[in-house]
Amino acid sequence: MIRIGVDFGGTKIEAAALNERGAFRARVRAPSPGGYQASLETVRELVAAAETEAGVQGASIGIGIPGSPSPATGLIRNANTTHLNGRPLQADLERVLGRPVRLANDANCFALSEAMDGAGAGAEVVFGVILGTGCGAGLTVGRQVLAGHNGIAGEWGHTPLPWPRADESPGPDCFCGRKNCLEQWISGPALAADHGAGDDAVTIAAAALAGDGRAQASLARYKDRLARGLAAVSDILDPDVIVLGGGMSNVAEIYDGLTDAIGAYAFSDIYATPVVRALHGDSSGVRGAAWLWPLEATR
Repeated sequence: MIRIGVDFGGTKIEAAALNERGAFRARVRAPSPGGYQASLETVRELVAAAETEAGVQGASIGIGIPGSPSPATGLIRNANTTHLNGRPLQADLERVLGRPVRLANDANCFALSEAMDGAGAGAEVVFGVILGTGCGAGLTVGRQVLAGHNGIAGEWGHTPLPWPRADESPGPDCFCGRKNCLEQWISGPALAADHGAGDDAVTIAAAALAGDGRAQASLARYKDRLARGLAAVSDILDPDVIVLGGGMSNVAEIYDGLTDAIGAYAFSDIYATPVVRALHGDSSGVRGAAWLWPLEATR
């Protein structure tokens, strides 16, 4: 009853073994080698190390990756770890590891972790948001990942900023080739770019807390844009809970009044959806990858 999760990050690859209660039995990591074949070998080595540490063999393996496999070809697309794009990653991992694997977008893994036993535990519909160097989201319904017909559910960061103001149009360019994507407004680097002065998001948040008026104004603009983005999601999905992860989720000031700010834009006479910080933090990616296999599949 041991599951192994692998978090396929841009700078590191991590593997962890979880028991049936979600407790860590092993946790190992290594720097991302930066190449495709070397990454496959690193995953193999980490899985072997996690199994040795946990005292198991042949555990189920779930893997969270940036991007997602195309339903049409099985090849990876939209990964900012670009050496994964266009590759049959699932088939190659199954060959290297010698067993079936389950693969999902890392934001979906984050949402699944928080839905299983995190800040969204007990909720039917969980919208999990990662606000870090980029902006992504995942969606679970009944503690199951909802990837969608085309495998793109949760690609919230590449939807446009809703209700843009005059000074927000036409919006900044995005690496995806479009303008005005939410990622260019509500990621950590987006806050820094909007504020200027060379400060990063952590510095801006600290300055705002210390009473700096300019930093407070920058953070207020950030919260308003985040609220607009979440209101648009709420109008379509109306989740039971919204869970925030990533570096910006650690900025306590963004939660103050955020539900009311979303409600000001949502198409409803009431808005009471809680917006909460992820319980498992940076561990949610690897935990959610392990949870891609249901308990009965690991017995």
